[in-house]
Amino acid sequence: MFFYLLHFCVEGFSVNNYTFGLSYSKKGEDGIHLMLNIDGFAYTNRLRQVHPLEKAAFAFITMFLCLVFSLPEISCIVIILMGFVIVKLADIPIKAYFRLMLLPFSFLVISVLTVAVSVSTKDLGPGLMAGITLSGINVGFTYKSLITAGDLFCKALGSVSCLYFLSLTTPAVEMVAIMRKLKFPSLFIELTDLIYRFIFVMLAAADDIYTSQSSRWGYASFKNSTKSLGQLTAAIFVKALQRSQALFTSLSSRGYTGQLNVLIPEYTVSINNIILIAVIESAIAITAVLLEVGTIG
Repeated sequence: MFFYLLHFCVEGFSVNNYTFGLSYSKKGEDGIHLMLNIDGFAYTNRLRQVHPLEKAAFAFITMFLCLVFSLPEISCIVIILMGFVIVKLADIPIKAYFRLMLLPFSFLVISVLTVAVSVSTKDLGPGLMAGITLSGINVGFTYKSLITAGDLFCKALGSVSCLYFLSLTTPAVEMVAIMRKLKFPSLFIELTDLIYRFIFVMLAAADDIYTSQSSRWGYASFKNSTKSLGQLTAAIFVKALQRSQALFTSLSSRGYTGQLNVLIPEYTVSINNIILIAVIESAIAITAVLLEVGTIG
């Protein structure tokens, strides 16, 4: 659902070849299809045969380092590293990865604005870079708030890139198998698996409704777009509920008793991969420590 809201805000509507607000675009349709193809990338990437535990360890250790060290430099290193691994090593199309990254990027820009903007009835201090006073309330940007917002933005984007690496290179069934090996509670595992699948069920339902509306010029003007968006929002949950009930009925007819059992390929742990992961994580940690103490940078 958030994809459509973002798309409506960005694309604009067209009247006599002039863009003013909301409109249907082939880009929007391609974008939702891209999200629905995440599982396809997970099954066809070049890192498919790498042990899922190795990929999970690489993703989560890197994300941990990105979150622990409050350094924009480390966050940028993580973003570049994950982009390189996803595009070059996993062979995910760079256009697809870039468009996936645009989704959190756009929302993060809006979110960090609330951190960057300082609002106070008192003086904002000597660090004020720009601001105005409205009815005794000071609104502006300070150097400290911009630094905090930038750090938060880079850290969040770096963490998202780590999760993208895992989701684009590892199928959901293998991530479930990892959680079982790590002795996660069975209820948590089943809920995670079902929620993940139902997200795509909901996206597919939204895509069908969106395509049907756009084929009838539902997004040809601002008025039509707002009306169509309201109808889509109301209908999507009904459609998703119907599809989820049909899926549950299908599972029950095949002997579903609360646990999804699937065949998982046998993988061999690679010592070379473990050493490479250890070297990369150590290099990131050492770089972060040196930056913290001011030895470099």
